[in-house]
Amino acid sequence: MTITKDMSIMEVVQTYPDTVPVFMQSGMGCIGCAAAHFENIEQGAMAHGIDVDALIASLNDVVPQS
Repeated sequence: MTITKDMSIMEVVQTYPDTVPVFMQSGMGCIGCAAAHFENIEQGAMAHGIDVDALIASLNDVVPQS
């Protein structure tokens, strides 16, 4: 798995720009908000009531696997 729930949201977005639509479609439309700079994916998902495991799976579906 390339992306994990403890990674920062901005780290993922900057490294894998193709993840932006996944975040947006899942209900995390605040990619540009201040919280995205310090929250990890799990914290952001919990704040928005999103299933973090499903989100991680969807994010990893759009990034190249090494």
